[in-house]
Amino acid sequence: MKLSQFKVLTFDCYGTLIDWESGMVEALKPLTSRVTPSLTRNQILEAHGRHEAAQERWTPMRKYRDLLAVVYKRLAEEWGVAASWEECQAYGRSVGNWPAFPDSAEALQYLKKHYKLVILSNVDNESFAASNKKLQVTFDAVLTAEDIGSYKPDDRNFRYMVETLGGMGYGKEQILHTAESLFHDHEPANRAGLTSCWIYRRHADTGFGATMAPGQMPKYQFRFTSLIDMAKAHQAELAQG
Repeated sequence: MKLSQFKVLTFDCYGTLIDWESGMVEALKPLTSRVTPSLTRNQILEAHGRHEAAQERWTPMRKYRDLLAVVYKRLAEEWGVAASWEECQAYGRSVGNWPAFPDSAEALQYLKKHYKLVILSNVDNESFAASNKKLQVTFDAVLTAEDIGSYKPDDRNFRYMVETLGGMGYGKEQILHTAESLFHDHEPANRAGLTSCWIYRRHADTGFGATMAPGQMPKYQFRFTSLIDMAKAHQAELAQG
Protein backbone atom coordinates (compact mmCIF):
# COMPACT_ATOMS: atom_id res chain seq x y z
CA MET A 1 0.00 0.00 0.00
CA LYS A 2 1.29 3.46 -0.93
CA LEU A 3 0.37 6.96 0.12
CA SER A 4 0.31 7.98 -3.51
CA GLN A 5 -2.53 5.62 -4.39
CA PHE A 6 -5.12 7.82 -2.64
CA LYS A 7 -6.90 10.84 -4.08
CA VAL A 8 -8.35 12.45 -0.92
CA LEU A 9 -6.85 13.12 2.49
CA THR A 10 -9.50 13.65 5.15
CA PHE A 11 -8.14 15.33 8.27
CA ASP A 12 -9.05 15.65 11.86
CA CYS A 13 -8.00 19.20 12.73
CA TYR A 14 -7.56 19.64 16.49
CA GLY A 15 -4.74 17.47 17.74
CA THR A 16 -3.57 16.71 14.20
CA LEU A 17 -3.13 20.11 12.51
CA ILE A 18 -3.82 22.45 15.41
CA ASP A 19 -1.94 21.95 18.69
CA TRP A 20 -5.12 21.89 20.75
CA GLU A 21 -3.44 20.55 23.88
CA SER A 22 -1.09 23.52 24.13
CA GLY A 23 -3.99 25.81 23.28
CA MET A 24 -6.20 24.26 25.95
CA VAL A 25 -3.56 24.40 28.67
CA GLU A 26 -2.84 28.06 27.95
CA ALA A 27 -6.53 29.07 27.78
CA LEU A 28 -7.32 27.15 30.99
CA LYS A 29 -4.71 29.03 33.04
CA PRO A 30 -7.24 31.46 34.56
CA LEU A 31 -8.86 28.36 36.10
CA THR A 32 -5.93 26.02 36.73
CA SER A 33 -3.86 28.75 38.39
CA ARG A 34 -6.45 28.76 41.20
CA VAL A 35 -6.41 24.98 41.75
CA THR A 36 -4.53 23.55 44.73
CA PRO A 37 -2.59 21.37 44.76
CA SER A 38 -1.41 22.30 41.28
CA LEU A 39 -2.21 19.94 38.41
CA THR A 40 0.17 18.40 35.90
CA ARG A 41 -0.34 19.06 32.20
CA ASN A 42 -1.64 15.54 31.61
CA GLN A 43 -4.01 15.74 34.58
CA ILE A 44 -5.52 18.87 33.06
CA LEU A 45 -5.79 17.33 29.61
CA GLU A 46 -7.23 14.02 30.80
CA ALA A 47 -9.93 15.73 32.87
CA HIS A 48 -10.77 17.95 29.91
CA GLY A 49 -10.98 14.96 27.59
CA ARG A 50 -13.33 13.14 29.94
CA HIS A 51 -15.74 16.07 30.30
CA GLU A 52 -15.59 16.98 26.63
CA ALA A 53 -16.40 13.44 25.49
CA ALA A 54 -19.33 13.25 27.91
CA GLN A 55 -20.70 16.61 26.85
CA GLU A 56 -20.44 15.69 23.18
CA ARG A 57 -22.52 12.58 23.85
CA TRP A 58 -25.17 14.43 25.85
CA THR A 59 -25.50 17.59 23.77
CA PRO A 60 -24.48 16.68 20.19
CA MET A 61 -26.31 19.64 18.67
CA ARG A 62 -24.46 22.23 20.79
CA LYS A 63 -21.84 24.25 18.92
CA TYR A 64 -18.30 23.38 19.94
CA ARG A 65 -17.45 26.80 21.37
CA ASP A 66 -20.61 26.65 23.50
CA LEU A 67 -19.87 23.05 24.49
CA LEU A 68 -16.41 24.08 25.68
CA ALA A 69 -17.97 26.67 27.97
CA VAL A 70 -19.86 23.86 29.69
CA VAL A 71 -16.67 21.77 29.88
CA TYR A 72 -14.96 24.70 31.64
CA LYS A 73 -17.85 24.87 34.10
CA ARG A 74 -17.63 21.12 34.81
CA LEU A 75 -13.85 21.39 35.34
CA ALA A 76 -14.30 24.29 37.76
CA GLU A 77 -16.81 22.25 39.74
CA GLU A 78 -14.58 19.16 39.78
CA TRP A 79 -11.60 21.18 40.98
CA GLY A 80 -13.60 23.19 43.50
CA VAL A 81 -12.92 26.60 41.95
CA ALA A 82 -15.55 29.29 41.38
CA ALA A 83 -15.87 30.43 37.76
CA SER A 84 -18.32 32.92 36.26
CA TRP A 85 -20.30 32.04 33.15
CA GLU A 86 -18.49 34.87 31.35
CA GLU A 87 -15.19 33.13 32.13
CA CYS A 88 -16.59 29.87 30.82
CA GLN A 89 -17.70 31.54 27.58
CA ALA A 90 -14.30 33.17 27.15
CA TYR A 91 -12.73 29.72 27.19
CA GLY A 92 -15.13 28.56 24.49
CA ARG A 93 -14.05 31.46 22.32
CA SER A 94 -10.36 30.59 22.73
CA VAL A 95 -10.34 27.93 19.98
CA GLY A 96 -9.31 30.41 17.31
CA ASN A 97 -6.23 31.28 19.38
CA TRP A 98 -4.96 27.70 19.61
CA PRO A 99 -1.69 27.42 17.65
CA ALA A 100 -1.03 25.29 14.60
CA PHE A 101 1.71 22.69 14.87
CA PRO A 102 4.88 24.21 13.36
CA ASP A 103 4.88 21.79 10.40
CA SER A 104 1.17 21.90 9.52
CA ALA A 105 1.07 24.77 7.01
CA GLU A 106 4.16 23.64 5.09
CA ALA A 107 3.02 20.02 4.92
CA LEU A 108 -0.52 20.95 3.86
CA GLN A 109 0.77 23.21 1.10
CA TYR A 110 2.80 20.30 -0.28
CA LEU A 111 -0.04 17.78 0.06
CA LYS A 112 -2.49 20.17 -1.61
CA LYS A 113 -0.52 19.73 -4.84
CA HIS A 114 -1.28 15.99 -4.86
CA TYR A 115 -4.62 15.44 -3.08
CA LYS A 116 -8.01 16.87 -2.38
CA LEU A 117 -7.89 18.00 1.26
CA VAL A 118 -10.95 17.66 3.48
CA ILE A 119 -11.59 18.51 7.13
CA LEU A 120 -13.76 16.28 9.35
CA SER A 121 -13.71 18.01 12.72
CA ASN A 122 -15.51 18.24 16.06
CA VAL A 123 -15.78 22.01 15.79
CA ASP A 124 -18.13 24.81 14.83
CA ASN A 125 -17.67 26.68 11.57
CA GLU A 126 -16.77 30.03 13.13
CA SER A 127 -14.01 28.54 15.28
CA PHE A 128 -12.60 26.57 12.37
CA ALA A 129 -12.49 29.65 10.17
CA ALA A 130 -10.14 31.26 12.70
CA SER A 131 -7.97 28.12 12.86
CA ASN A 132 -7.89 27.80 9.08
CA LYS A 133 -6.04 31.10 8.79
CA LYS A 134 -3.15 29.51 10.69
CA LEU A 135 -3.10 26.51 8.34
CA GLN A 136 -2.63 28.68 5.23
CA VAL A 137 -4.39 26.35 2.80
CA THR A 138 -7.84 26.19 1.20
CA PHE A 139 -9.57 22.90 1.94
CA ASP A 140 -11.75 21.32 -0.72
CA ALA A 141 -14.46 20.57 1.84
CA VAL A 142 -14.93 21.39 5.53
CA LEU A 143 -17.28 19.05 7.42
CA THR A 144 -17.90 20.09 11.01
CA ALA A 145 -19.86 18.73 13.94
CA GLU A 146 -22.05 21.82 13.56
CA ASP A 147 -22.89 20.74 9.99
CA ILE A 148 -23.56 17.12 10.92
CA GLY A 149 -25.31 17.44 14.29
CA SER A 150 -23.10 14.94 16.09
CA TYR A 151 -19.54 14.58 17.30
CA LYS A 152 -16.91 12.00 16.48
CA PRO A 153 -16.56 9.16 17.30
CA ASP A 154 -20.22 8.90 16.27
CA ASP A 155 -20.42 6.81 13.10
CA ARG A 156 -22.81 9.41 11.64
CA ASN A 157 -19.92 11.78 11.07
CA PHE A 158 -18.05 9.25 8.96
CA ARG A 159 -21.15 8.23 7.02
CA TYR A 160 -21.76 11.91 6.30
CA MET A 161 -18.19 12.31 5.08
CA VAL A 162 -18.32 9.22 2.86
CA GLU A 163 -21.64 10.32 1.37
CA THR A 164 -20.38 13.86 0.77
CA LEU A 165 -17.19 12.68 -0.90
CA GLY A 166 -19.19 10.17 -2.94
CA GLY A 167 -21.14 13.12 -4.32
CA MET A 168 -17.81 14.67 -5.30
CA GLY A 169 -16.89 11.51 -7.19
CA TYR A 170 -14.65 9.75 -4.65
CA GLY A 171 -15.13 6.26 -3.23
CA LYS A 172 -13.88 4.86 0.07
CA GLU A 173 -10.88 3.24 -1.59
CA GLN A 174 -9.64 6.69 -2.67
CA ILE A 175 -9.83 8.22 0.83
CA LEU A 176 -7.07 8.18 3.46
CA HIS A 177 -8.29 9.41 6.84
CA THR A 178 -5.44 11.21 8.60
CA ALA A 179 -5.64 11.90 12.33
CA GLU A 180 -4.00 11.76 15.75
CA SER A 181 -6.88 10.56 17.93
CA LEU A 182 -7.36 6.82 18.10
CA PHE A 183 -10.63 7.38 19.98
CA HIS A 184 -12.25 10.08 17.83
CA ASP A 185 -10.94 9.00 14.44
CA HIS A 186 -9.21 5.67 13.96
CA GLU A 187 -11.79 3.51 15.74
CA PRO A 188 -14.75 4.92 13.76
CA ALA A 189 -12.65 4.95 10.56
CA ASN A 190 -12.14 1.21 11.09
CA ARG A 191 -15.88 0.73 11.46
CA ALA A 192 -16.49 2.77 8.31
CA GLY A 193 -14.09 0.62 6.29
CA LEU A 194 -11.63 3.46 5.66
CA THR A 195 -7.88 3.31 5.36
CA SER A 196 -6.22 5.52 7.96
CA CYS A 197 -2.93 7.25 8.74
CA TRP A 198 -1.96 7.91 12.36
CA ILE A 199 -0.17 11.21 12.94
CA TYR A 200 1.18 10.32 16.37
CA ARG A 201 1.78 13.80 17.76
CA ARG A 202 1.99 12.53 21.36
CA HIS A 203 4.75 10.00 20.61
CA ALA A 204 7.09 11.57 23.18
CA ASP A 205 4.45 11.65 25.94
CA THR A 206 2.44 9.10 27.91
CA GLY A 207 -1.28 8.44 27.91
CA PHE A 208 -3.89 9.87 25.57
CA GLY A 209 -3.94 13.49 26.69
CA ALA A 210 -7.11 15.35 25.76
CA THR A 211 -8.72 12.31 24.11
CA MET A 212 -10.26 9.27 25.71
CA ALA A 213 -8.45 5.94 25.54
CA PRO A 214 -9.73 3.72 22.71
CA GLY A 215 -11.49 0.52 23.75
CA GLN A 216 -8.81 -1.45 21.94
CA MET A 217 -5.99 -0.50 19.65
CA PRO A 218 -7.57 0.27 16.27
CA LYS A 219 -5.91 -0.63 12.98
CA TYR A 220 -4.10 1.95 10.89
CA GLN A 221 -2.17 1.48 7.68
CA PHE A 222 0.37 4.32 8.00
CA ARG A 223 2.03 5.96 11.01
CA PHE A 224 4.11 9.12 11.27
CA THR A 225 5.06 11.34 14.20
CA SER A 226 4.46 14.56 12.25
CA LEU A 227 2.61 15.71 9.16
CA ILE A 228 5.81 16.84 7.49
CA ASP A 229 7.14 13.28 7.81
CA MET A 230 4.04 12.08 5.96
CA ALA A 231 4.65 14.66 3.23
CA LYS A 232 8.31 13.57 2.96
CA ALA A 233 7.27 9.91 2.70
CA HIS A 234 4.92 10.80 -0.16
CA GLN A 235 7.70 12.76 -1.85
CA ALA A 236 10.03 9.76 -1.50
CA GLU A 237 7.43 7.47 -3.10
CA LEU A 238 7.20 9.76 -6.12
CA ALA A 239 10.99 9.91 -6.41
CA GLN A 240 11.16 6.10 -6.48
CA GLY A 241 8.65 6.06 -9.33
